Amino acid sequence: MARTVHCVKLDRDLPGLEAPPLGGELGQRIFDNVSQQAWEMWEQQATLLMNHYGLSMGDPESRKFLREQMEEFFFAPEAKMPAEFDPATVKGGGGSKGGAAAKK
Repeated sequence: MARTVHCVKLDRDLPGLEAPPLGGELGQRIFDNVSQQAWEMWEQQATLLMNHYGLSMGDPESRKFLREQMEEFFFAPEAKMPAEFDPATVKGGGGSKGGAAAKK
């Protein structure tokens, strides 16, 4: 049975991650407060950031930057999605395959 968390990003009760996604305090904080769906949204955002900035995960400064962006993505005061946001429109949201593009 999937565990449920009240997701800080999507502001609703959703299935949580199966394990902390990384070590340390931030990984535990994400595990306790972030849904699987919001984590998948972060993975898409992280890919955009890596491609846009040409980040290399072998570079400690790139990893530090991405970790800071991750913390802001989930926990900054303005990080919560707007009330009218429909999680069914994004990957993992339980909507039709293809997310928002399939709804057009």
